[in-house]
Amino acid sequence: MKCLSISQPFADLIISGKKTIELRNWNTNLRGEFLIHAPLKVRIEDCDRLKINKKFVTGAIIGKAEIYDVKKYNSSKEITSDRKFHFSVKKFQKKTYGFMLKNPRSLRIPIPWKGQLGFFDVKISKIKNNDIVTDIIDEEYRYQWIGHH
Repeated sequence: MKCLSISQPFADLIISGKKTIELRNWNTNLRGEFLIHAPLKVRIEDCDRLKINKKFVTGAIIGKAEIYDVKKYNSSKEITSDRKFHFSVKKFQKKTYGFMLKNPRSLRIPIPWKGQLGFFDVKISKIKNNDIVTDIIDEEYRYQWIGHH
């Protein structure tokens, strides 16, 4: 499955359903689900600006969301008008794209993982610690069984 590293606090805002546009200076043809990775670095200045004071999960895959469209921004005015959806103070550049997101979901057990630039492939079978894999499978099974009975 494809995965994208998104710095905290923005990864957390996506997972919670508050951030529905992810700004990038590159476009993508990807549509559908992707995993969200929170890198080790937390953007403290953005936490302060957004008045978010919490401990974030970092260095792990923390959830997933779905890209259903990409919006090309053509002016600073367009970026500013969508600020309540992307929470960024990013300045307009010729190439500014907004990945339109929906259906966010957090993982109950984050998966420790090293991030990469752009979209990258994640194969869960690569996890070396079998206890983590077992815990994830058990937790998902319990959640689905309890949720449907």
